Amino acid sequence: QVQLVESGGGLVQAGGSLRLSCAPSGRTFTTYIMGWFRQAPGKEREFVGFISWNGNTTYYAESVKGRFTISRENANDTTYLQMNSLKPEDTAIYYCAAGQWVTTNYRNYGIWGQGTQVTVSS
Repeated sequence: QVQLVESGGGLVQAGGSLRLSCAPSGRTFTTYIMGWFRQAPGKEREFVGFISWNGNTTYYAESVKGRFTISRENANDTTYLQMNSLKPEDTAIYYCAAGQWVTTNYRNYGIWGQGTQVTVSS
């Protein structure tokens, strides 16, 4: 059962930008926090950032702070990850996930999307 769907990934040059979307399917997530994670080949899943249920609080990993921005819209219950100044080391599959408490640990998020590939060329 698919409940979250990511989109917006692609191939960009270093220094470019992408905006990823995380849309609900079959239910709403208005009372959940939404987290973004990424996983590169041969590496563990890495925390990117999260946003609170009301959108008032965001928190980012040091590796993306100042370059990435998370937002969410009440009208369509969609969460966004705006990625600027992309670097080759940002290359990974990006996932969104829903949770009940603020945390950077992926194990505490119970609902996941299928992921979208982001590739940054040098």
